[in-house]
Amino acid sequence: MAGHSKWANIKHKKAKEDAKRGKIFTKIIRELVSATKQGEPDPETNPRLRAAVEKALSANMTKDTIQRAIERGAGNSEGGEMDELTYEGYGIGGVAVLVETMTDNVNRTVSEVRHAFTKFDGNLGTSGSVAYLFTKRGEIIFDDVSLEDDIMMVALDAGAVDIENDGESLLVITEPENFGAVKDALTEAGFESSNAEVTMSPSTTALIDNLEDAEKVMKMIDMLEDLDDVQDVHTNVDFPDEILEQLS
Repeated sequence: MAGHSKWANIKHKKAKEDAKRGKIFTKIIRELVSATKQGEPDPETNPRLRAAVEKALSANMTKDTIQRAIERGAGNSEGGEMDELTYEGYGIGGVAVLVETMTDNVNRTVSEVRHAFTKFDGNLGTSGSVAYLFTKRGEIIFDDVSLEDDIMMVALDAGAVDIENDGESLLVITEPENFGAVKDALTEAGFESSNAEVTMSPSTTALIDNLEDAEKVMKMIDMLEDLDDVQDVHTNVDFPDEILEQLS
C-alpha cells in the first residue's frame, strides 16, 4: 500500500481484532492444530507452526494454551478433517481479496463467503483471479526509522530479504520460512517491532478515497473475518488517512 497508509491500515485492523479476541483465539488454535498435523510439532523445524505460534503470542495467548493446541495436533485427536481452501474475489472499487479458510463443510463455506462478497457489491471470482497479485512473505515493522542501519545489519545477517523505509516506518521483509529466525535475531538485538506477521503482500494497491465505498469494503472484510470458517482475509485496499479516521 502507498506510503504510511499501509501501517495505518494494519493498526486499524489490529484494533478491530483486539475487540474480537475470543474469535481470534479460536482461529489461531485451529491454525496451530493444522500446522502441527501437517508438519513437525516443533516450531523450530516447522515454519508454518512457528508463524502460528508467533501470531498466538502477539495476540497474548498463553503458552499453556498454545502447547495444548500443538499437542492436540500432534496426537491427531478425533474431530473431522478440515479442508484448507482459499477463495478469491473483488470488492467494490476493484479491491482484490484473498480469503483463507479451514472448513469441514465446503458447501457451507463457499455459500457464506459468496454472500459476504455480493452483499457489499463485490463478487467471488475463480481460482487464480487475484492470487497472482499477492506474494507470501514475512513482514516485521519498526516505528523508529533512525535505527535503519542497525536494524538492517542484524536483519540481513539473519536472512532477511530487504528493508524498506517510507520515512515513518521500517519494513523488514523475509521469506516465510525465515520469518522466525529474523524476528528472533532482531528481538535478541534489542529491537522490538510494532507489528510482525507472515502475510500475503499485494504487488499493486487499490486506492479507495470515497467514504461510502470505503465503508462497504470494510463491512465486507468484517463480515468475512467474522465467519467461523475464515482464518484470514488479505486485500490490496489502500485507505487515505482521512478516510481511516472516519472509519475508526
